[in-house]
Amino acid sequence: MSIGMGSSNWIHNLRRQSIYTVGRLFTYCFGGVLASFAGIQIASRFANSGLIGIQSLLAIVAGVFLIFQGFNALGFRWQLSKQSLPIPCAARRVFQAMLTSRGLWSVFQAGLISGFLPCALVYANLALAAASGSLARGILIMATFGLGTSPLMMFVGIGASFLPIATRSRILKLAAICVMVTGSISIYRGMAYEGFTFSRQPGACPMCHPLKS
Repeated sequence: MSIGMGSSNWIHNLRRQSIYTVGRLFTYCFGGVLASFAGIQIASRFANSGLIGIQSLLAIVAGVFLIFQGFNALGFRWQLSKQSLPIPCAARRVFQAMLTSRGLWSVFQAGLISGFLPCALVYANLALAAASGSLARGILIMATFGLGTSPLMMFVGIGASFLPIATRSRILKLAAICVMVTGSISIYRGMAYEGFTFSRQPGACPMCHPLKS
């Protein structure tokens, strides 16, 4: 919504929202390359060590993160302590000039930097990228994540925040359920792959055994 403060009309606002989104996507894809490359390197180093598969472990961890974020989005909160220390938000000072500047380059820079902000959902998708085993799939995972978060953010930025509260609530709940389903699929894939990889080699087909005399 702060991005729209520097626009004169909704068309200009839409342009600013789009450029901000492109900046985020660029950072997410860059993170996808790094994460998938790191996952490939780690998996290759421990391939013959007999340890649990790194990519399977990352897939399971990513799934747990996604399900946790889905529960948070649905309103379930886990308070770690009764008293929380006040942490100053440095992001406000960093983004204030960029988001409100009328220059489009500043908006693009804000999108680039926002991709590095701490976010459990970003970490979960980076773990999915690390478990992908491919640079192309790692980029695709992060690009899909960025594109998936873009419509609601852009709608809010150009005025969809005036939608009825009930409608917004249903949209957010649907998004949370989708996140949890994705997490469940990730956990299932990690566990299924692990079971397939480390189970003993099956014996030959009984029908293929030579007949005993």
